[in-house]
Amino acid sequence: MTETLARAPHAADDTRITICDPRSGELVGTLTPADADTIDDACERARSAFGSWSRTAPAARGEALAAAASVLEDHADELATLTQRETGKPFDDARGGVLAGVGTLRQYAELGPLHQGSRLAGDPSAVDYSIPEPRGVVAVITPWNDPVAIACGLIGAAVVTGNAVVHKPSERCPHVGERLGELLSPAFPPDVLRTLTGGGETGAALVSRPQVAMIAHVGSTATGERIARAAALTGAYVIRENGGNDPLIVDAGVDPTWAAQQAALGSFANSGQICTSVERIYVHDDVADAFVDALCAEAREWTSNGALGPLVDERMRDEVHRQLTESVNLGARVLVGGTIPEGPGSAYPATVVVDCTAVMPVFSEETFGPIASVQRVTSFDDAIAAASNDRYGLAATVLTPSLEHASRSAAELPVGTVKVNAVFGGAPGGSAEPRGASGSGFGFGPKLLDEMTRLKVVHMGTAEVAS
Repeated sequence: MTETLARAPHAADDTRITICDPRSGELVGTLTPADADTIDDACERARSAFGSWSRTAPAARGEALAAAASVLEDHADELATLTQRETGKPFDDARGGVLAGVGTLRQYAELGPLHQGSRLAGDPSAVDYSIPEPRGVVAVITPWNDPVAIACGLIGAAVVTGNAVVHKPSERCPHVGERLGELLSPAFPPDVLRTLTGGGETGAALVSRPQVAMIAHVGSTATGERIARAAALTGAYVIRENGGNDPLIVDAGVDPTWAAQQAALGSFANSGQICTSVERIYVHDDVADAFVDALCAEAREWTSNGALGPLVDERMRDEVHRQLTESVNLGARVLVGGTIPEGPGSAYPATVVVDCTAVMPVFSEETFGPIASVQRVTSFDDAIAAASNDRYGLAATVLTPSLEHASRSAAELPVGTVKVNAVFGGAPGGSAEPRGASGSGFGFGPKLLDEMTRLKVVHMGTAEVAS
C-alpha cells in the first residue's frame, strides 16, 4: 500500500496542505498540518482521557461505538462525496467504503463487550485466570485508498477495548479524516478520539511521542519500517499492514474467460489502488493465449464503461507510468492501455502488459495502478516457485480446477491470505497476519481486539487466617 508526503496536485509545504480533485484538478481545499505543540497536546489529552475510559464498563463502550456507527451511517453520502473529491474513488465505491466502516464499528460494538480472558488450570486450591487490559494511547495511521473503512476498523477495535486514540489520516484525504473525526468523537467522552492533520512529518512526530503505547499502521512498507524503527526506541507496540505484490496463478484447465474476469477485477478494482490488488499474473501455457485475449477485452471494457476512476493524484500516476515504462525498456510488451490521457486530472487506462519477468518494476515493485502484468509458465510447479519468490507476503490467489493444486497453494505460498478461485471475498471474522515486507500482526477481524489489549495473569491463593 502506497503513501508518501503530499506533493502537487496534493501539495504540502511547511504551513499548508492543498488538495485537488483528481478527476478535474479543481481545488478541494487547504489545511494546516498539526505543529509540535498540537501533537503534544493531542497525545497528552488522550492519555488523560484513557484513565476513565479504560475503567468504563465494556458494555457502555460498545453502546458508544454503536452510536458512533449510526452517526456515520447518517452521513454516508456526505463522506462518500468528500472521498470522491479527494481520492477520485467513484461515488458508489466510496459510499460502499463508508458503509463497510459502519458495519465494522457495529461488529466491534458487539464483539468488544464479549472480549475476555480465560480460566487457567492450576492448583485446585487457588484461582488462576487471565484478563485483557487496554494498552493506553493508540496512534492510528491510515491510508487514502479506503479511508473510512480502514480507519473505522482500527479506531473501533481500539476504543471498544478501552484505549484512547490519536488518528492521523493520510495527507491525501485530510478533509475526509477531519470530518470522520468530527462525526465519531462526540460519541465518546472528550479526548478519547483525537484527529491530527498532516503528512509524513506529522506521523513521524506522533509515533515518537512517549505517551503513545501502541501504533496501528496501514500504509506503505517504507513508512511501516520507519515506524517500527521509531517504536524500538519508545517501546510502543506495533501492528502494521503494509505493501503487497500479490500473485495470481492461472492454472491449466480453468475457463480462460472466467479467469480473465477474475484477473481484471483483481488488477483494476479501485484503479488498482488496493493493497491486495493482483500485481503479478502467472498463466499456464495451455490457456495463456485465450486468457490474454480475454484479459485485453476486459481492460478495454473497464476503461470505456466508466468503472475506472482516476489515480489519486498525478504523482501517483507518474510513478505507475514510470514502472511500466522501465518494464517496457526491459522487454515487456503493452497490449492495451499504457498511455497517459490528455486533459485535467490523473486518469490512467486499464493496461495489459505481457512478457514480464521478475526484474521488471511491474513485477518486482508494488504497482498502485490499473496494470495487469502477465508472465507465461509451463507448469504449476514453476508458477508456485515464481509466485513465492518475493519479499512481500500479503495475499495470493490461485485459479485452478485441481484440488491437489489448491491444497498445495494453501500449504506452500508464503503469504497471510491464500484465495482459491476468487480474487476477493472471504468469510466474516477472518483475521490474517501479513508476512515479510507486508507487515506484522492482526490488522482486522476479531483478533484485532487481542492486539489492542495485553494479557495480565492473576494467581489467587488462599490466605492463612490468624487464629
